Amino acid sequence: MRRDGLHISGAADALSAVPRHLAFVGMGGNLGDVRARLARAQEDLAALPGTRLVGVSSLYETAPVDASGPDYLNAVAVLASALGPQELLAALLALEIVHDRERPYHHAPRTLDLDLLWFGGATRQSATLSLPHPRMMGRAFVLEPLAEVLARLGDDWPCADCPPAAVGLPPEAERAALRAAQRIRRL
Repeated sequence: MRRDGLHISGAADALSAVPRHLAFVGMGGNLGDVRARLARAQEDLAALPGTRLVGVSSLYETAPVDASGPDYLNAVAVLASALGPQELLAALLALEIVHDRERPYHHAPRTLDLDLLWFGGATRQSATLSLPHPRMMGRAFVLEPLAEVLARLGDDWPCADCPPAAVGLPPEAERAALRAAQRIRRL
């Protein structure tokens, strides 16, 4: 059990031999000290069993999309993880709770939001998990930090069987229109 109460069953040593899958996690929030929470969330992601934090985008500020409240700060984290998609999602939801996330109503303002955006090119549709994330291609606060980390990875792409093109970002003109409509800016 870690100091923050998050526990994932199974020994971390047992995960050392398991292959890692590349995952992109959208991070955001608009309540409280969001910068500090996002920094702490990065540490927490890196501490997940069998998981390595490969990189994190810059912070982006954006107006709420389909939500209310103050502007959001957002980023995208890149993980190489031995956890499966359901286990990783469960860990993300547990981290949200550790960071005082409440869900009083749909799209409520939040202290921390962690979304599993993409996982090793997998396509899944269940009651609890949709991969890739069903709304990521219409949200500048996901696409811009995602494009940034994909470009930054360049030749250091940690997954030989799933190249950056596998993520399938929309064309630049479409992303530019989303940036303008959603008032996003890189910090």
